[in-house]
Amino acid sequence: MESYDERLLFDPFDNTSDESGDFGMDFKEPCGRELSNDFYRIFIPTVYGIIFILGIVGNGLVVVVMGYQKKIKTMTDKYRLHLSVADLLLVLTLPFWAVDAASHWYFGKFLCVSVHVIYTLNVYSSVLILAFISLDRYLAVVRATNSQATRKLLADKVIYVGVWLPALLLTVPDLVFAQERVSEDSSIRFFNQGDDGEVMDSRVICERIYPQESSTIWMAVFRFQHILVGFVLPGLVIFTCYCIIIIKLSRGSKGQTLKRKALKTTIILILCFFCCWLPYCLGIFVDTLIRLNVMSSGCELDRLVQKWTSITEALAYFHCCLNPILYAFLGVKFKKSAQNALTIGSKSSQKKLMSKKRGPISSVSESESSSVLSS
Repeated sequence: MESYDERLLFDPFDNTSDESGDFGMDFKEPCGRELSNDFYRIFIPTVYGIIFILGIVGNGLVVVVMGYQKKIKTMTDKYRLHLSVADLLLVLTLPFWAVDAASHWYFGKFLCVSVHVIYTLNVYSSVLILAFISLDRYLAVVRATNSQATRKLLADKVIYVGVWLPALLLTVPDLVFAQERVSEDSSIRFFNQGDDGEVMDSRVICERIYPQESSTIWMAVFRFQHILVGFVLPGLVIFTCYCIIIIKLSRGSKGQTLKRKALKTTIILILCFFCCWLPYCLGIFVDTLIRLNVMSSGCELDRLVQKWTSITEALAYFHCCLNPILYAFLGVKFKKSAQNALTIGSKSSQKKLMSKKRGPISSVSESESSSVLSS
């Protein structure tokens, strides 16, 4: 968990640190104490637990509903399934990080590497899938008359090369650097009151450990990689495609009611993505600049950046709870399928229901407004 592993800028108990000050006669309180026990042991596990429950319920329901369907008929359904699987696997890693924040890493080296790999794979894949969904909707609305073959190619073939392969390659650093260790020099510290004052707890943690002589460079490279691949590039695709869709739907006079709903839905999609991910990316960007000594730092700024990053990280993960609502439950067709799946009494009745609902669906024949509302 990259951002979780690297929260403090230096070891507050290392007298050789350039920023830690002189711990002789002129004692200065270390900057490493800004995040309290309660923040890590209560706030983070609680928030991760809520995200875990909501994410499991929402994304699990989408996977179940898709599983009841004999055949995924539309490109939109395929993207929904990819996105829900990615989000589902992402939220499954949160209990591990919650336990790690509350106490120790109890799960061993193998699970340390595995959880890191799953986490990285699905963080990148979920965001890249959102970019593919926006591109698909752009083709369905703006290029509706001749986009069927292109949309099918994107949903069936290109998504594996454009989403899952890059996300898989980006897990290589986790395979190389992720490991568990005792937190004697950890960036995350707990303090207990003892007879001689505050003493530091020794903890086993799971994190990426870079070569000591170039750890800052490694950290900066992977942070900027995350910002670029995990936010900037897909964000540009999402913003551009949806802005063109808004312009397209704003023109003409037919179907004004549907168009207003489509515009509202499109604006919600854009705002939710950027409101969830932009604060977190800004936090790790500023933190990285501080570590590279591009920005001057102090205890107050360090404290603010660390808390900001921790809180906005949880907000970014909350987006995977919103995805089922934004990309599935807002669609009329999916809501009907969910109702059918939840009220089904037996497999035989499900077969009858699906046979009645079965019929060819052509994205080309969908109106511009319904392409956004139902997909």
